Amino acid sequence: QVHLVESGGGLVQVGGSLRLSCAASGRTFSNYTISWFRQAPGKEREFVAGIGWSTGIAYYADSVKGHFTISRDNAKNTLYLEINSLKPEDTAVYYCHAASPTEGDYWGQGTQVTVSS
Repeated sequence: QVHLVESGGGLVQVGGSLRLSCAASGRTFSNYTISWFRQAPGKEREFVAGIGWSTGIAYYADSVKGHFTISRDNAKNTLYLEINSLKPEDTAVYYCHAASPTEGDYWGQGTQVTVSS
């Protein structure tokens, strides 16, 4: 059973920065893509960024390119999302997601990011 635990969210001011973490356990993640999604109040959950666990190839939603950076530490089985120049529209619950073509997909419980102006 895959277990994903997000942390690092909080209340920050406009223009600030945050680094979110997702600790992954329960599998070898070599054939997984690990991603960040977010869900703002009253909106659908949307893809933000993803990375191939073994390849390290990252990809982003157009709306966050240059603003978010995804990375992973294979030794720690941890995924990161660095968010710079935070904007009020970045306010959302951020979720970690792990997907494998053969083992299904899993979600974390989410971490709240609130940007105050």
